[in-house]
Amino acid sequence: MLKTRVLTALALLPLVLGCLFLAPPWGWGLFAAFALTLGAWEWSRFARFARGEMVVFVLGFVALAAAWLALPLARSWAPLLDLLALLFWPLLVPIWLRRKWSLRHKPLAALVGWLLLLAALAGVTRLHELNHGAWALLSILAIAWVADIAAYFAGRAFGRRKLAPTISPGKSWEGVYGALLAVAVYVAALHYAGAPIFAAIPLWLALPLAWALTAVSVIGDLFESLLKRQAGLKDSSNLLPGHGGVLDRIDSLLALIPVSTALLFGYAMLSLA
Repeated sequence: MLKTRVLTALALLPLVLGCLFLAPPWGWGLFAAFALTLGAWEWSRFARFARGEMVVFVLGFVALAAAWLALPLARSWAPLLDLLALLFWPLLVPIWLRRKWSLRHKPLAALVGWLLLLAALAGVTRLHELNHGAWALLSILAIAWVADIAAYFAGRAFGRRKLAPTISPGKSWEGVYGALLAVAVYVAALHYAGAPIFAAIPLWLALPLAWALTAVSVIGDLFESLLKRQAGLKDSSNLLPGHGGVLDRIDSLLALIPVSTALLFGYAMLSLA
């Protein structure tokens, strides 16, 4: 399993980095839309859509993604998507996790899925379009990766108190604390190194924002774990050998990217006011 996991990662990494750094904005957008379309198919499994409902849901997302990428008017959706991200991930999802709501209402499941996937697409494309956007986006994505790796090792070494035992038994509060510490070191290093975005934000503000984003990434991970458990699935799919599915790999990013985008563009607007 570990060998398969490593080989899959080695095959995907050049593709992702190549699209991120070498492709034009429309090429990166198409790559992101393709990956999220696969995620839409996996979401339809969470919602237990019938075959016809699955086709409608996936095609519906493809239409929304095409509109976002091709129609300038679609960019007017950005403020609404930012607002929904700030309301959904930090505020609504913790309640969802506590009450263990499910996706049994299919129209609502479709609406939530479309909005979450579209917000992620909007986030990665808007960030990519910034000055030094590829580096800025990679730096933000790495917050989730740093947090995940640190949480794993801190949890293995010190984990005693379970974070959400009925949703994801392997996660612990000690792992979360390790993630917060590692992200603080990471963000401080980027700030002092003059990295895009991070150097422009005062460290006294960047650190609490990074901790908030770390919490959001953990919430995104738990949210996908809950939906998988409710659907009776171990993985969102078997599309990525050794890794599960697309949503298994980007669960924390589905939350992190839209919230990061909303905070970043909101901060920029306040700075210019």
